[in-house]
Amino acid sequence: MSSDQATQHGSLENLLPPSWKAQITTWLAEDTPSFDYAGFVVGDHPRTATLWGKSAGVIAGVPFFTEIFKQCGCTVEWHAAEGSYIDRPKDGPGKTKVATVTGPARGLLLAERVGLNLLARCSGIATASRNMVQSLRKAGYEGILAGTRKTTPGFRIVEKYGMLVGGADQHRMDLSSMIMLKDNHVWSRGSITEAVQAAKMVGGFALKIEVEVQSEAEADEAIEAGADIVMLDNFTGEGVKIAAKSLREKWKGKRQFLIEVSGGLREDNVFDYANNDIDIISTSSIHQGTSYVDFSLKIDPGQATKAA
Repeated sequence: MSSDQATQHGSLENLLPPSWKAQITTWLAEDTPSFDYAGFVVGDHPRTATLWGKSAGVIAGVPFFTEIFKQCGCTVEWHAAEGSYIDRPKDGPGKTKVATVTGPARGLLLAERVGLNLLARCSGIATASRNMVQSLRKAGYEGILAGTRKTTPGFRIVEKYGMLVGGADQHRMDLSSMIMLKDNHVWSRGSITEAVQAAKMVGGFALKIEVEVQSEAEADEAIEAGADIVMLDNFTGEGVKIAAKSLREKWKGKRQFLIEVSGGLREDNVFDYANNDIDIISTSSIHQGTSYVDFSLKIDPGQATKAA
């Protein structure tokens, strides 16, 4: 589901589980595990700060940023919507006013680094996701671009959220979301057929089964066994096109399945693989090693008073 489709039904914030706010508490605890010495210096006088966007990109992570500051006694007023694209102005200060944050000086500075780090990272993922989705659409690809589970431990919910804001599919959220049988599962079980049968026995009707395959013959075995999705892993671009077309023709009217392609796909080589016999292109390049969107938070000048 793209961010545009999601917002037709409500904010993406409504996807977040009850535990997400507790996760933010742990991030704040990590950054201030004992005394806030610098907070003592500035005190709790009310202050206003401006969140500036200093580089071009998609804004993502609004609910997380807002909650970080809320837990530090501050409020955030957004001037740019989540999912909107900000560009660095050619005239003026060379930065864009994104939000106004108010609260005690100590609270603003307690939340500052955690909030900026999160917003920069989430926005970078959303920007990379949108760029690749748009590039694929311009090339005529009609299928799904999905992220992978190669996410940062403890930060997955933010990275998956950024993908959705950028218009990419988040693929499976975790090991419980779908049964994916990779090469190690198959080797450990003995065969693709045995692995799929075992997965069906415990997964029931509610969970899809995906099988990673290294050849067209393995894909045939997976489809015959009842896999819902076959992943053509580490094929060449030409090999993907040949295998996908052959599988479509061979199983037409016999089995329903989706074809996914994965393995080292990036914006500079994805077009070698993209064709409309492929339902899903999955990649880690939209969330691993992506550029950050640069933000800064500055307490408005002229507010300094001696701390109590």
